[in-house]
Amino acid sequence: MNITIKSLVLASVGLMAVSGPAAADSAMEMAGGAGKILVNEKNMTLYTFDKDTAGVSACYDACATNWPPLMAASGVMPSGKFSVVARKDGAMQWAYEGKPLYLWVKDAKAGDTTGDGVNGVWHVAKP
Repeated sequence: MNITIKSLVLASVGLMAVSGPAAADSAMEMAGGAGKILVNEKNMTLYTFDKDTAGVSACYDACATNWPPLMAASGVMPSGKFSVVARKDGAMQWAYEGKPLYLWVKDAKAGDTTGDGVNGVWHVAKP
């Protein structure tokens, strides 16, 4: 699954009240009671992987099938705590504070966080 983003969004599970402006290359914050998490432009939860090292993804093959990397478009200009990291095939993947970001294939709808804690190494990405 190749998902590109125009912006990464800080969101809280379950509530969709926007409390700040959105820009194509910046984050926006959404208020809610479950705490802030990182989501893609479709409000699908993003995750980090403990086996990654700073700026390097360790998730390929079957791992990347289940945990699709959040791919960055060519020439994207990251800002703030967001960056892009190169994958083995040369494709670029979004990262937050150097941690590559992923989706989880078992999250069915916006706000799902079913990947949190999987195998003790997958965690909801938080700002």
